[in-house]
Amino acid sequence: MAQNNEDTEVRLDKWLWAARFYKTRSLARSMIEGGKVDYNGVKAKPSRTVEIGALVKVLQGNIRREVEIVKISDQRGPAVVAQTLYKETEKSIAEREKQIEQIKLNSLLAPHPDEKPNKKDRRALISMKYGN
Repeated sequence: MAQNNEDTEVRLDKWLWAARFYKTRSLARSMIEGGKVDYNGVKAKPSRTVEIGALVKVLQGNIRREVEIVKISDQRGPAVVAQTLYKETEKSIAEREKQIEQIKLNSLLAPHPDEKPNKKDRRALISMKYGN
């Protein structure tokens, strides 16, 4: 594992994959190309070389996280090791917790029936929706 070596250059997509933000390198690459990842406040290319101390904003699902690069690695290891590669900022932690709380509140407000509708109920819903 290449960690903290000055002469080792690691691409941004490879580092995001090694830090377990994305499951595959191709997914990390597509997220970077889609503008979902910022490197030091600007849009980056997948081939961007990462540096220790850089701030990376990453979108995972509906949650945006801002992390500081602490170590550089080009190999994907266990989650415990991957978590040592970065440190999430305090502001990001507070915003993420607020977003999670908002998602929980929204799910409580959305109607969820106790059981799956049967055929008669589905037909009634369809006729209500389309006016048949």
